[in-house]
Amino acid sequence: MAPTGKPTLAVVGATGAVGTVMLEILSQHADIWGEIRLVASPRSAGRKLAVRGEQVEVAALTEDVFDGVDVAMFDVPDEVAARWAPLAAARGAVVVDNSGAFRMDADVPLVVPEVNPHAVRRRPRGIIANPNCTTLSMIVALGALHAEFGLRELVVSSYQAVSGAGRAGVETLRRQLALVAGTELGTSPGDVRRAVGDDTGPFPEPVALNVVPWAGSVRADGWSSEEMKVRDETRKILGLPALPVAVTCVRVPVITTHSLTVHARFEAEVTVDKAREILATAPGVVLCDDPAAGEFPTPADVVGTDPTWVGRVRRALDDPTALELFVCGDNLRKGSALNTAQIAELVAAELT
Repeated sequence: MAPTGKPTLAVVGATGAVGTVMLEILSQHADIWGEIRLVASPRSAGRKLAVRGEQVEVAALTEDVFDGVDVAMFDVPDEVAARWAPLAAARGAVVVDNSGAFRMDADVPLVVPEVNPHAVRRRPRGIIANPNCTTLSMIVALGALHAEFGLRELVVSSYQAVSGAGRAGVETLRRQLALVAGTELGTSPGDVRRAVGDDTGPFPEPVALNVVPWAGSVRADGWSSEEMKVRDETRKILGLPALPVAVTCVRVPVITTHSLTVHARFEAEVTVDKAREILATAPGVVLCDDPAAGEFPTPADVVGTDPTWVGRVRRALDDPTALELFVCGDNLRKGSALNTAQIAELVAAELT
């Protein structure tokens, strides 16, 4: 604990894309922290970054950097988190990890503060996991509906922004857009691919003027890791281990903000009016739903905002127990940095 009586926070991965957003959020939220230590790989050590209006020097990731730290937020690759998060916890820090290394560990809670804040208190390994950005883009709205209606089946398709693949994803799309801008490309088979060449970056196909029905790595029977994450994480967060979930993940030429179509079946008959009432009053959700006036969420409007935005709320035509939704969420804010910060704030409230 810092001399101020406020907990000490470490931000590991402070120089990355999500780390940059995290520093913005820490500067915008109520100042509940004492010292904030910025931590990154040795090659970034010595850089200075702004947080809370001050320039803070980045420290190299070592075991000693966690001495005296109360909460450590990690935004690093899975293999780095798998090595360093337990070491930080062993030094006495409560770790809030944004990687996929611990999400499905039975001894690590997977937390969304608007949905299952109670789960943060049981953390036998000293680690709390932050869900995947795609799951987070829909789970706050879905959790509110589940609490009222009781979810029994879920079918979703994602429209994922390139920033979900990190800085390399963003840079790839911008390069490709420069190549295709002002051309007649996109009018004959393979013309975009020929123009782009091998410059597909982290994606298997060109993403400019295109959609790519794949995100993540290969899993059994044709599924992707991203699709399995959405399924497994939704089940764990909602406490529904046998929930039937079908997911198709698609990459689209959007810089930041994931979107999803959601087909959710519930235990009993639902009404649109009740669903709208729930969504309009749920913490962390904004209802934007007037198609006749052209009002529904899109990534271009949602980017840079914190809530989950929901529109196109309809009852399924052939199933009175099912709802259809379109949701958008900024994958770098609620989909990553913001949820991590909210979890850390729950822990800080315990410590003070």
